[in-house]
Amino acid sequence: MRSISHPGTPALQRTQVVPARAEQFDVILQAGQSFLSAMRQALAPSGVVSAAVTVWGGAFEPFCYVMPALSRTPAHAVYFSDRFDVSGAVRLETGTVTVGLRDGALWLHCHAIWVEPDGTRRCGHLLPDDILVSEPILATVSALRGAAFEVTPDAETNFSLFVPTLRTVGAKDDPAVSATCLAAPPAAQLTAPHAAPQAEPRTAIASRPVLAVRLSPNVDVCTALEQICADHGITRAVVRGGVGSTVGAAFDDGRIVEPFVTELLIRSGRIEPEAPGALVARLDISLVDHTGGIAEGRLLRGANPVLVTCELVLEPF
Repeated sequence: MRSISHPGTPALQRTQVVPARAEQFDVILQAGQSFLSAMRQALAPSGVVSAAVTVWGGAFEPFCYVMPALSRTPAHAVYFSDRFDVSGAVRLETGTVTVGLRDGALWLHCHAIWVEPDGTRRCGHLLPDDILVSEPILATVSALRGAAFEVTPDAETNFSLFVPTLRTVGAKDDPAVSATCLAAPPAAQLTAPHAAPQAEPRTAIASRPVLAVRLSPNVDVCTALEQICADHGITRAVVRGGVGSTVGAAFDDGRIVEPFVTELLIRSGRIEPEAPGALVARLDISLVDHTGGIAEGRLLRGANPVLVTCELVLEPF
């Protein structure tokens, strides 16, 4: 398995896991405001300031993003590209979002797949306060109670990263959260991932126990999630959200992504028993590497170490 050497000293604890409860519901991110502001507005009525979110459909204009890149300085092992600005409306296919707190205010970390006006399909890291929602976007939210992802300096990577922490969260934690939102039908009712969201009331799914998780560099994504489930007596779990990076990638069909700097989103993920006592993680992902290449498929267990971080929520079922 490949590995990455960061400039700082690795922490002894390689997985960070915090128990919480989560409520799942859908909201519409309304047009006419930044992605960040639309998320804040949509979550305000429920008092949520931390969540794992999947977004579907709709559009952005204006739009900009960055990609993973080689570092230009020894301060970081890897970094971000320069900013790319796109002219015209960008159609969102899907994205995963970690919503949490940065300096006491709601912030988000999003990797997404989209289609540009010329038909080019791309993947990358969205800049949430610089892009504008131009057509409503459906967001499926797993809202955390009793824990939160909070941006924290990381001595190993020299980045500030979302880390799960114990916390009683509410709207009062974020003075920028305000206004109202429209609820939406479940994602399963959409005819396709690209379908325009329909704003209709729906009731949130009752809260259930979950684990908020962050994986550190050089930890294999699949086997780490299997071990976390085993350690907590979980026999089956679904992955909510899933924003991270890996050192290249290896898929279970034999394909290899050789460029080692990537960013990924988990499109779907489950941890289930394959045989008595043996848990197996099946993670379907999309990623972009530092050359701009997009790859998609199911990760090969034991062959995909984290590059910088991976944030997600595990929901037993």
